[in-house]
Amino acid sequence: MARKSSLLKRAAIAVVSVIAIYVILNASVSRSLPSSSDLPRQLIREEDDDDQGRRAPIQPRVRVYMYNLPKRFTYGLIEQHSIARGGIKKPGDDVTTLKYPGHQHMHEWYLFSDLNRPEVDRSGSPIVRVLDPADADLFYVPVFSSLSLIVNAGRPVEPGSGYSDENMQEGLMEWLEGQEWWRRNGGRDHVIPAGDPNALYRILDRVKNAVLLVADFGRLRPDQGSFVKDVVIPYSHRVNLFNGEIGVEARKTLLFFMGNRYRKDGGKVRDLLFQVLEKEEDVTIKHGTQSRENRRAATKGMHTSKFCLNPAGDTPSACRLFDSIVSLCVPVIVSDSIELPFEDVIDYRKFSIFVEANAALHPGFLVKMLRKIKPKKILEYQREMRSVKRYFDYDNPNGAVKEIWRQVSQKLPLIKLMSNRDRRLVLRNLTEPNCSCLCTNLTGLITSS
Repeated sequence: MARKSSLLKRAAIAVVSVIAIYVILNASVSRSLPSSSDLPRQLIREEDDDDQGRRAPIQPRVRVYMYNLPKRFTYGLIEQHSIARGGIKKPGDDVTTLKYPGHQHMHEWYLFSDLNRPEVDRSGSPIVRVLDPADADLFYVPVFSSLSLIVNAGRPVEPGSGYSDENMQEGLMEWLEGQEWWRRNGGRDHVIPAGDPNALYRILDRVKNAVLLVADFGRLRPDQGSFVKDVVIPYSHRVNLFNGEIGVEARKTLLFFMGNRYRKDGGKVRDLLFQVLEKEEDVTIKHGTQSRENRRAATKGMHTSKFCLNPAGDTPSACRLFDSIVSLCVPVIVSDSIELPFEDVIDYRKFSIFVEANAALHPGFLVKMLRKIKPKKILEYQREMRSVKRYFDYDNPNGAVKEIWRQVSQKLPLIKLMSNRDRRLVLRNLTEPNCSCLCTNLTGLITSS
């Protein structure tokens, strides 16, 4: 009996010893592992949970260097715009106090402003700004290319004086080509805003390797722009956000449109739609250009209509679509070649109605189709628009700006692939498009290394 007791004591001592050793080792290992606060900031995922409450995996944040462009490409353009309208009489010293003018391509201002904010105020962004270009994955060129187009819009300029968008573009290209980081990869790892369909038209062939931020592909040739390398961005909405409750009772108008009736190219469908719709009951279709008064009228019309017509303009897309979404007015899209932003996360069919142009021009077809849509379905469309409208709101901290940077960050693997591929190719002389034509110069690249 004594012997059995002794054996039990030794066994108990052995068990206790093993437990003690485990505790000591576990504590030691725990102390040696880094905590989340020890990890580099750019490796911590700051996104919120997704719609199903799942936490997104930890991913590295793409490092972006923003060029400190000469002021004539940024604040100087705001200054020139104000001078042309009599806002200021002559250039001043501190142009950073000038307010960027409101227009439908304000993305360039919002992106520029976002990168100028302290990093602590950019929580959740998929990119991080770096101040040393040697640390950068991508380079942002903050030129106000769309604002440049409207500095002298509709205003006579004396010969030999005034502002020139063409001179701005040539000056920008000269400046970029003087940067070693641009020359290193032929601009492939650069991001350039070109939202207006006419932005940078003079130098597009010289910047087409870059990631272009475009609202419409309508004026880009296939070798200048593509989904593969570029990012489709939303226009800035020009009407006020609708903040009321969803519903159809207060929306008395069946279909609403207000905009320029006469457009070029694919936009000629507008005049034809006017002819088909202007005498229809419960349809409001008006000719109107951009002005404060017309924006107020458009806001009221969109906020009190069930459906909003979105025909093509001079190019397939227009800001009216995004005005419709933030108004919870179901978009009726009559633009066969339209391309839309953020389609990897947004299914536009859940809140929009797409109508082929030829069908929409049949007398009575459009209104007959819309009148058949039940209130319950309209409410479904409105709920979906309410859930996604933040993506089209540049003022929303979790909205358009963050989503554009997410799209940009997804281009990085392709940029690295194409840059490395170009470095090792000695000569390509392709006369026919191939699988890489969307993101590669067809005439090839000659290198000596």
